[in-house]
Amino acid sequence: MKAIHAVRLVSAALLITGSIHAYAQASEAAPATAPTTTSEARAHYRSMKAANRALQRQVRSALVKDRSISTSNITVRARDGAVTLQGSVPVQAQSDRATEVAKGVPGVTSVKNALSIRPVGT
Repeated sequence: MKAIHAVRLVSAALLITGSIHAYAQASEAAPATAPTTTSEARAHYRSMKAANRALQRQVRSALVKDRSISTSNITVRARDGAVTLQGSVPVQAQSDRATEVAKGVPGVTSVKNALSIRPVGT
Protein backbone atom coordinates (compact mmCIF):
# COMPACT_ATOMS: atom_id res chain seq x y z
CA MET A 1 0.00 0.00 0.00
CA LYS A 2 2.80 2.42 0.83
CA ALA A 3 4.46 1.76 -2.52
CA ILE A 4 1.33 2.93 -4.39
CA HIS A 5 1.27 6.18 -2.38
CA ALA A 6 4.97 6.70 -3.12
CA VAL A 7 4.42 6.15 -6.88
CA ARG A 8 1.49 8.60 -6.87
CA LEU A 9 3.55 11.16 -4.98
CA VAL A 10 6.49 10.86 -7.39
CA SER A 11 4.14 11.04 -10.40
CA ALA A 12 2.49 14.18 -9.03
CA ALA A 13 5.88 15.77 -8.37
CA LEU A 14 7.02 15.02 -11.93
CA LEU A 15 3.80 16.43 -13.35
CA ILE A 16 4.16 19.64 -11.33
CA THR A 17 7.84 20.00 -12.26
CA GLY A 18 7.02 19.56 -15.94
CA SER A 19 4.18 22.06 -15.87
CA ILE A 20 6.32 24.76 -14.27
CA HIS A 21 8.43 24.98 -17.43
CA ALA A 22 5.47 24.99 -19.79
CA TYR A 23 4.16 28.30 -21.14
CA ALA A 24 1.55 29.45 -23.61
CA GLN A 25 2.60 30.14 -27.16
CA ALA A 26 0.73 32.23 -29.70
CA SER A 27 -0.84 30.21 -32.46
CA GLU A 28 -0.36 33.00 -34.98
CA ALA A 29 2.84 33.42 -36.94
CA ALA A 30 4.93 36.56 -36.69
CA PRO A 31 3.36 39.61 -38.34
CA ALA A 32 4.19 40.03 -42.01
CA THR A 33 5.57 43.54 -41.36
CA ALA A 34 8.27 42.33 -38.97
CA PRO A 35 11.66 42.37 -40.68
CA THR A 36 13.39 38.99 -40.74
CA THR A 37 16.82 39.88 -42.16
CA THR A 38 19.26 42.67 -41.57
CA SER A 39 18.59 44.23 -44.97
CA GLU A 40 14.84 44.12 -44.35
CA ALA A 41 15.37 45.71 -40.94
CA ARG A 42 17.39 48.50 -42.52
CA ALA A 43 14.77 49.06 -45.20
CA HIS A 44 12.02 49.13 -42.55
CA TYR A 45 14.02 51.63 -40.46
CA ARG A 46 14.61 53.85 -43.50
CA SER A 47 10.95 53.81 -44.48
CA MET A 48 9.85 54.70 -40.94
CA LYS A 49 12.43 57.50 -40.82
CA ALA A 50 11.22 58.81 -44.18
CA ALA A 51 7.60 58.72 -43.00
CA ASN A 52 8.55 60.66 -39.86
CA ARG A 53 10.39 63.29 -41.92
CA ALA A 54 7.44 63.62 -44.28
CA LEU A 55 5.08 64.16 -41.36
CA GLN A 56 7.45 66.77 -39.90
CA ARG A 57 7.43 68.63 -43.22
CA GLN A 58 3.63 68.48 -43.43
CA VAL A 59 3.22 69.90 -39.92
CA ARG A 60 5.86 72.59 -40.55
CA SER A 61 4.13 73.54 -43.80
CA ALA A 62 0.76 73.79 -42.06
CA LEU A 63 2.29 76.03 -39.37
CA VAL A 64 3.91 78.30 -41.97
CA LYS A 65 0.62 78.62 -43.89
CA ASP A 66 -1.10 79.91 -40.75
CA ARG A 67 -0.03 83.55 -40.79
CA SER A 68 -0.94 84.06 -37.12
CA ILE A 69 2.01 81.93 -35.95
CA SER A 70 5.63 83.07 -35.89
CA THR A 71 7.44 79.91 -37.00
CA SER A 72 11.01 81.23 -37.07
CA ASN A 73 11.86 79.64 -33.69
CA ILE A 74 9.72 76.48 -33.88
CA THR A 75 11.16 73.01 -34.41
CA VAL A 76 8.85 70.13 -35.34
CA ARG A 77 9.73 66.54 -34.46
CA ALA A 78 7.62 63.50 -35.38
CA ARG A 79 7.81 59.86 -34.41
CA ASP A 80 5.14 57.35 -35.41
CA GLY A 81 2.46 60.04 -35.59
CA ALA A 82 3.39 61.72 -32.31
CA VAL A 83 4.47 65.31 -32.94
CA THR A 84 6.51 67.49 -30.58
CA LEU A 85 6.68 71.25 -31.02
CA GLN A 86 9.83 72.80 -29.54
CA GLY A 87 11.20 76.32 -29.46
CA SER A 88 9.64 79.65 -28.58
CA VAL A 89 6.84 81.96 -29.68
CA PRO A 90 6.14 85.57 -28.63
CA VAL A 91 2.68 85.04 -27.08
CA GLN A 92 0.67 82.19 -25.55
CA ALA A 93 -2.04 82.48 -28.22
CA GLN A 94 0.48 81.45 -30.90
CA SER A 95 1.50 78.42 -28.84
CA ASP A 96 -2.12 77.33 -28.51
CA ARG A 97 -2.80 77.94 -32.20
CA ALA A 98 0.31 75.93 -33.18
CA THR A 99 -1.03 72.96 -31.23
CA GLU A 100 -4.42 73.21 -32.94
CA VAL A 101 -2.86 73.45 -36.39
CA ALA A 102 -0.56 70.47 -35.75
CA LYS A 103 -3.49 68.35 -34.55
CA GLY A 104 -5.30 69.10 -37.81
CA VAL A 105 -2.61 67.56 -40.02
CA PRO A 106 -3.52 64.08 -41.34
CA GLY A 107 -1.37 61.37 -39.77
CA VAL A 108 -0.84 63.17 -36.47
CA THR A 109 -1.96 61.04 -33.54
CA SER A 110 -0.83 63.31 -30.68
CA VAL A 111 0.83 66.67 -30.14
CA LYS A 112 3.18 67.59 -27.31
CA ASN A 113 3.58 71.34 -27.01
CA ALA A 114 7.02 72.16 -25.57
CA LEU A 115 6.97 75.75 -26.82
CA SER A 116 8.09 78.46 -24.44
CA ILE A 117 6.81 82.04 -24.44
CA ARG A 118 9.59 84.50 -25.22
CA PRO A 119 8.56 88.06 -26.14
CA VAL A 120 10.31 89.60 -29.14
CA GLY A 121 13.60 91.28 -28.23
CA THR A 122 14.33 89.23 -25.11
